[in-house]
Amino acid sequence: MSWLVTGGAGYIGAHVVRALASAGIDPVVIDDLSSGHAGFVPEGVPFVQGTILDRELLVETLRTHAVTGVIHVAGFKYAGVSVTRPLHTYEQNVDATRVVLQAMADAGVHNIVFSSSAAVYGTPDVDLVTEDLPKRPASPYGESKLIGEWLLRDQAIATADSEHPLRHTSLRYFNVVGSADPAVYDTSPHNLFPIVFEKLLAGDVPQINGEDYATPDGTNVRDYVHVGDIAAAHVVAAQRLAAGEHVEAAYNLGSQNGLSVREIMDAMARVTGIPFTPKSGPRRAGDPDRIVATGDLAARDLEWQNRYTVDEMVRTGWEARRAAL
Repeated sequence: MSWLVTGGAGYIGAHVVRALASAGIDPVVIDDLSSGHAGFVPEGVPFVQGTILDRELLVETLRTHAVTGVIHVAGFKYAGVSVTRPLHTYEQNVDATRVVLQAMADAGVHNIVFSSSAAVYGTPDVDLVTEDLPKRPASPYGESKLIGEWLLRDQAIATADSEHPLRHTSLRYFNVVGSADPAVYDTSPHNLFPIVFEKLLAGDVPQINGEDYATPDGTNVRDYVHVGDIAAAHVVAAQRLAAGEHVEAAYNLGSQNGLSVREIMDAMARVTGIPFTPKSGPRRAGDPDRIVATGDLAARDLEWQNRYTVDEMVRTGWEARRAAL
């Protein structure tokens, strides 16, 4: 059994690839390397360099490797930047998902795990987000992920009476951090952990973007979940789909315990041993005050667990980044 991981040379995708291999599932990677790194793909894993907007390339890849299903991780994942680049965001997240689904139909592949986002909820006014909460995305990124879920839903409805209906699930998560392999680390210029790491390595002072949010310490509160836990949930979802077992249309991979940016900064200083007082900067467009999700359904069906403390999240991410120096 083999599964295609779109974006498998990226930070999250590369962890999914390793988790699949550890579970005895043969991974195949397609990535255009716009943000991924060929060196993140383990030796021996088939790697196709190309865009998932290329339907013919996708169909060829699916058929050549006798793919059982797709774990669709590739996408443009930056909520703040999506406000200024909405068309690019829709191309990479909506157009590309449509092409992936068309290629799957052409190649006779009927299982897909979609990397969605807690950004589909926007700025909820509840303490804990559950899957049935109304979807009110606050950025083009969140909107694009919600549309991706709709595409999966509609294709499943359209193929429901066919010999091989589309089976799918979407995994919604927000801030993925840490590392489960010292060879893979987050290289995003927009995510909090790598931003802080790069500042500290350069001898600079990290910055908090906005200290006037409606939260206890004024900095925004998020779910921070470890990439190793995220990857493991993708694998269990793929296994359930391939086995014909029941899955929900969507799962939150939430921590149930939000952390503020200031709390993260405190952990950064504590774990790295580099004391600093963060600078204060302006808010980023599209950032809600708080979003913290439950993981109850995922715990029930996908063996979802939060196995790492905040200090362990920082430590594993920091060690992986330093290993690349």
